[in-house]
Amino acid sequence: MIIVLKPKTKKKEIESLIEKIKKKGLKPVAFEGEERTAIHVLGDTKGEIGNGWSSIQCVEKVMRILKPYKLASKEHHSQKTVVRVGDATIGGNDFVVIAGPCSVENEKQIMEAARLMKDNGIKIMRASAFKPRTSPYSFQGMGIEGLKLLKKVREKIGILVETEIMDVRDVAIAAEHVDLLRIGARNMQNFDLLKEVGKVNKPVTLKRGIAATIKEFLMAAEYILMNGNKNVILCERGIRTFETAYRNTLDLAAVAILKKESHLPVIVDPSHAAGNRDLIAPLCKASAAVGADGLLIEVHPNPEEALSDGAQSLYPEQLTSLLKELKPICNAVGRKL
Repeated sequence: MIIVLKPKTKKKEIESLIEKIKKKGLKPVAFEGEERTAIHVLGDTKGEIGNGWSSIQCVEKVMRILKPYKLASKEHHSQKTVVRVGDATIGGNDFVVIAGPCSVENEKQIMEAARLMKDNGIKIMRASAFKPRTSPYSFQGMGIEGLKLLKKVREKIGILVETEIMDVRDVAIAAEHVDLLRIGARNMQNFDLLKEVGKVNKPVTLKRGIAATIKEFLMAAEYILMNGNKNVILCERGIRTFETAYRNTLDLAAVAILKKESHLPVIVDPSHAAGNRDLIAPLCKASAAVGADGLLIEVHPNPEEALSDGAQSLYPEQLTSLLKELKPICNAVGRKL
């Protein structure tokens, strides 16, 4: 439920109410607005609506959230959440493109990629230091050394960096080295990992699982939100269907539904959906048209030499062309690229 407080409620009154909620065995999460504070009460709140909360002097009204994903729903937060990553904002008027190689391979490769991204006006470069692979014999990423290279890229090239994390033991050190953390599709329901990233002060991109429903996707986001991290970005990256002409089926209807159901920003990863660079540009354009807040795409300085996902990585000239083609579409839907 949500307890909405009257305007100009004093801090001491808010603290007193929070203590009363805790004594009930419930978890209070306070959100301060411009005019009033709302306290979201998590836990088993059946029967609590008429249990005297509205009679407290500083309380304006008490409401029940009907959605199972309490904090991710628009019932909880009617205004759009805008996530700030450095000087980039995701979820506002800007259409943000996060681009870069699938993984950090070596210093020369990642520095070249960073310069390429910056030259194209990309503010956030993607590159994984840890790689979840289907085969245990495939390149697994550089690990901690990869994180150090990403930090070096940020300091030397002056570009924001993001990376995937797979293990609760790596959350803290990854948060020290990059600007944006990413939870991959395979870990969407790794609940311990979700709880851990919920405890750090770092924006998080959460990818939809390969066979996850939208409800399951939003419930996964709930784990991060309820642990204190409000800066969550949802990422549609395709789901597994019977189709074999491409790797996964990009569910663009999910973008529209997520924007309707949740206040969280939504981006699209067409690279992992398609698995084929020839499909990336049209899927990027469709994503912008359907209302996504941005893209997460793979670009490599030399895709033939990529240690992972070379077939779905754009060539440098393809990135430049794509950004030009995206601008009029973004303008048409009221977004700025």
